[in-house]
Amino acid sequence: MNRASLITHLNRWIAPLRRRVLLMVARSVIDLLDEKNGKLLAQIKLLDGQVRAQVEILQQYGFASRPLAGGEAGVMFVGGNRHHGLVIATDDKRYRLRGMANGEVALYTDEGDVVHLKRGGEIYVKAKTKVRIDTPRLECTGEIIDRIASGGRSMSAMRAVYNGHTHPGDSGGQTGPPGNGM
Repeated sequence: MNRASLITHLNRWIAPLRRRVLLMVARSVIDLLDEKNGKLLAQIKLLDGQVRAQVEILQQYGFASRPLAGGEAGVMFVGGNRHHGLVIATDDKRYRLRGMANGEVALYTDEGDVVHLKRGGEIYVKAKTKVRIDTPRLECTGEIIDRIASGGRSMSAMRAVYNGHTHPGDSGGQTGPPGNGM
């Protein structure tokens, strides 16, 4: 067997394996979502025009998200079989935060809500309507300051004002400060 014939024979033998490897990873666009038996499933559109339904979205433990239609997904196909896909990552460039520093982490939504772990030990939280903390006890080791956009006042400053305040008394004098300080 000559060299050209050997290469042709080898290529014919490797071709199915090559196709399977090339089909193992793909980019896609999320079309629809569904939840069944505790699994988040997506219908995705692959870049070559294929549509695949019931593709499970794997997520990291402790984190949950439900991507929007039109977002992107990275998909792995077990053994290169396009009928057995797993979404291993999702993204949505339309809403991703911009301008983050290296090493920063954030959770965000398409509505603009954000929890941003910033450099220097700062955590920024933004919510359009409210932040609710459901716990029997909330502790803080530092100052709490309210209405910072208009000058604000710390809780310790409010406590000092309350503890030292008096009122005009019934008989013309002043009352003493509250008996039970804050």
